[in-house]
Amino acid sequence: MASHPVQTKPVPVPTPATLPYWQGTHVGELRLQRCGACAGHVFYPRTHCPHCGAAALAWVRASGRGRLHSYVINHLAAPGWAGQMPIIVAVVALDEGPRLLANLVGVAPDPAQLELDMPLQVVFEARGEQVLPMFEPMKGLQ
Repeated sequence: MASHPVQTKPVPVPTPATLPYWQGTHVGELRLQRCGACAGHVFYPRTHCPHCGAAALAWVRASGRGRLHSYVINHLAAPGWAGQMPIIVAVVALDEGPRLLANLVGVAPDPAQLELDMPLQVVFEARGEQVLPMFEPMKGLQ
């Protein structure tokens, strides 16, 4: 039986459509697209606004704040995962409207500590040549 080499944590590979997002994380910014026609914020990156269909999307800096919409505490590492377990995978409802998946850090992976709708703020973690957005409970509210 062949063994799989142990890797560090996976590193995202930007595409032309997601490059502005990843460029933002490198400078400590969470970036979203915003529609110039209807002013709706958009995440994940795309070519047309899902709200009104316009092709007038531009990248803007988001507040980096949101609320815990949902989560799962993952106890089982994926093959090759060398990171600490368990991890909290959260659905974060950003103040601007879109929801995104991110790791929740700075809080115990314990349902008693994970109150739905708790205020969160973005933090960044370098991983290889990328910088990933993660979220933690807002300071002073724990």
